[in-house]
Amino acid sequence: VQLEESGGALVQPGGSLRLSCAASGSRGSINTMGWYRQRPGRQRELVATITRGGSTNYADSVKGRFTISRDNAQNTVALQMNGLKAEDTAVYYCKCTEWLSITRVYDYWGQGTQVTVST
Repeated sequence: VQLEESGGALVQPGGSLRLSCAASGSRGSINTMGWYRQRPGRQRELVATITRGGSTNYADSVKGRFTISRDNAQNTVALQMNGLKAEDTAVYYCKCTEWLSITRVYDYWGQGTQVTVST
């Protein structure tokens, strides 16, 4: 499975960005999709995830500001980020879980897209 991310950019504090990620090459079912980020000097952390059925999970730091959505038919996931803060500056990674069988479940990561929040 290949994941292609887009949408990272330089934005001013308080601004908005929309990240997109498309999964291709799956031979099974793409189950959970999500976004993670790695801020400078920190470990990669969860931002938001969404199941195939639409259940979502958010990091406390982004609740109320970020919204995750997906299109199951297109195997795409998006992250709408509003009210961006300097501490949101990070490389954002798309992740998906492919289900081939009960014993064959694989995780895939995108290459990352840079989001910089600064004046």
